[in-house]
Amino acid sequence: MASRQQLEDFERIVLAPYAVKSADTQGRVYPEDEPAHRTVFQRDRERILHTTAFRRLEYKTQVFINFEGDYYRTRLTHTLEVAQIGRAIARALSLNEDLVEAICLAHDLGHPPFGHAGEYVLNDLMKEHGGFEHNRQSLRIVTKLEKRYPDWDGLNLTYEVREGIVKHESEYDKSPILEEYQPHLHATLEAQIANIADELAYNAHDLDDGLRAGILEPEQMLSLDLMRQICDEIGYRGGQLAELDRHRIIRRLIGKQINDVIQTSLARIQAAGVESVADVQALDHNLIAHSDEFVEMNRQHKSFLYQNFYYHYRVVRMSNKARRFLTDIFTAYVEDPAQLPTAVREKFKYRSQLRVITDYIAGMTDRYALQEWERLFAPFVKS
Repeated sequence: MASRQQLEDFERIVLAPYAVKSADTQGRVYPEDEPAHRTVFQRDRERILHTTAFRRLEYKTQVFINFEGDYYRTRLTHTLEVAQIGRAIARALSLNEDLVEAICLAHDLGHPPFGHAGEYVLNDLMKEHGGFEHNRQSLRIVTKLEKRYPDWDGLNLTYEVREGIVKHESEYDKSPILEEYQPHLHATLEAQIANIADELAYNAHDLDDGLRAGILEPEQMLSLDLMRQICDEIGYRGGQLAELDRHRIIRRLIGKQINDVIQTSLARIQAAGVESVADVQALDHNLIAHSDEFVEMNRQHKSFLYQNFYYHYRVVRMSNKARRFLTDIFTAYVEDPAQLPTAVREKFKYRSQLRVITDYIAGMTDRYALQEWERLFAPFVKS
């Protein structure tokens, strides 16, 4: 039976010198006795998995609202795919898989209902009161909103997992970093992997969902350099795309991008000459990255998805409906807080009313938000 000490010793033997080691954690806000047979990051991963916020991701939008089809990605399945990709990259680079997985599993906990449309409307509604941003909300969930222990709010996660959540970013999505997480220091390699795994996952599965929904036509892929390479490899030249071929295309798309990240990142790590986590964080650039060739092909891919999928009329219509639903619900609560459940109003004693309302709405699933809108506004629906 492996003890925590043995697991920590094993990490020192097999992980790269610049990987974050469980035994070197900066610790938790509230001291705890650690488990006998789990590392701190394994414990964090499991705490995240057991949260209410994690379970709610099953009914939160990725692109399609849950009721639009059983096979489209939800925020939960997206998160699981990100975690799988993150672990694959971490394993190949001899980095800490458990830390990567914990960050990946927590990275979208703060997303409100209806995906980015929900985030934008809550940010607009709260722009004079601190705004709303899903990375910050993920941190709020794991440090304040999840109440599972008698002696503190939140999950009491290690510093490294919380830092990874705060420093989650993409090419188009960066937010200010709280001072306590040392914004002058770059993200760890494990956090950088979580960032790139997120983009890699949604680039692939959004294409898959768009094709499955019939919003994207298979021939359109042939306009993209990377997709044209993949289609040539499987012998697709246009016309109807068989389901099995669609699976082959998406599988190759993910595999090629993972391989490129591994090879490019290893070369960048070696070129930088880093020998410790401190060396990594002292840099002013990411070491986990795509090659220049893949960066350009991915920008082409993202531009294609924005033009042909994210701004397709079916997606835009639902996004606009979502904005109206959440605006109506928020306004109703603000104008008459007595419409909120008693347990929610109790929180006014120690948090601002507007932030409590925002937290409550952000925690809703798509389904619950739609039901709540009907309870508030539909004349023949019971409250």
